[in-house]
Amino acid sequence: MELALLSDEEILAVADPIMDNLMAASTAIDHARHVRDFTERARAQVTPEHLRQVCERYQAEKGFFARRKPVAIFRRPDSVVVVWKQWFTREPGEYVAELLLVEQDGRYLVDHVMVF
Repeated sequence: MELALLSDEEILAVADPIMDNLMAASTAIDHARHVRDFTERARAQVTPEHLRQVCERYQAEKGFFARRKPVAIFRRPDSVVVVWKQWFTREPGEYVAELLLVEQDGRYLVDHVMVF
């Protein structure tokens, strides 16, 4: 089903497990697991070395990912963007986690993800 036509609850039912996996895989610095739901375009950008450097840096500065809370869902013709309020274990304050999902060959895939 076309992503943009799904309800917020249906989109979160797709996006939350994908984001859970991304965060667990980055905590473990497990590249194969981290990119398993990526488009080819996104996969090409996140090399094992790049992931290792990013994860080591945020873990040293902020700790690990803690809870997150959905804030907004943006629908586009060919994708959806989910935005959460994100917390870390060591660094106080609120951060933004965002995930851009597309549908390719019947699968929902990550074309962009960022925490800032």
